[in-house]
Amino acid sequence: MLGIIGAMAEEVEQLKAEMESPQIVSVAGMDFYKGRIGGKDVVVVRSGVGKVNGAVCVQILVDRFGVEGIVNTGIAGSLKAEINIGDLVLATDAVQHDVDATQFSYPLGQIPQMNVFAFKADERLRQLAAGCCRQVNPDIGVYEGRVLTGDQFVSSKEKKEWLAKVFAGACTEMEGGAIAQAAWLNQVPFLIVRAISDKADDSAQMDYEEFERLAILHSVNLTRALIEAF
Repeated sequence: MLGIIGAMAEEVEQLKAEMESPQIVSVAGMDFYKGRIGGKDVVVVRSGVGKVNGAVCVQILVDRFGVEGIVNTGIAGSLKAEINIGDLVLATDAVQHDVDATQFSYPLGQIPQMNVFAFKADERLRQLAAGCCRQVNPDIGVYEGRVLTGDQFVSSKEKKEWLAKVFAGACTEMEGGAIAQAAWLNQVPFLIVRAISDKADDSAQMDYEEFERLAILHSVNLTRALIEAF
């Protein structure tokens, strides 16, 4: 059974509307919807913003629902010129860029006493997602790369350039790295999927309502196909 952590309210609402016989379980201020989509058991939830919310959500999915995989969808800012607004990024791994224990000889971004620098996404889930996306979202670009996470909204061109240089990230956002860490600690396969909301150099613009509509459409298309393929 897959656990789907969605960031956009409309995306979660649409998945809930497609769910057969949903059961609602409320834990830690989050509503978990358990049911079937495309004949497969699934749990859909909106975690809220930030690393703590993301990590707590994963632990509940593992402890209360026994999920066998976790997919987190959401929005991110591009860190590479070739990744455009509306494209999707499938995480190869995730790093928390706001962790700084360099005074204790850890690399910037590494969590102390963890034996990994980056949390690696599940290769099977990523390959499934890439194949599904080509089928259901043929009109957009799909990239694979590192997702960077921090409890801060990154908007400046200078900060984006610094993140790209220091961490070789593809995009930056606020939950994925914590979701990745919690899934890794529980040995549960995971994938972070991000729709790009702004360009690395802010050279391209799109009306946010139009972007959100397309992001929800692409995300739901991919999530539905991924659930059926899992």
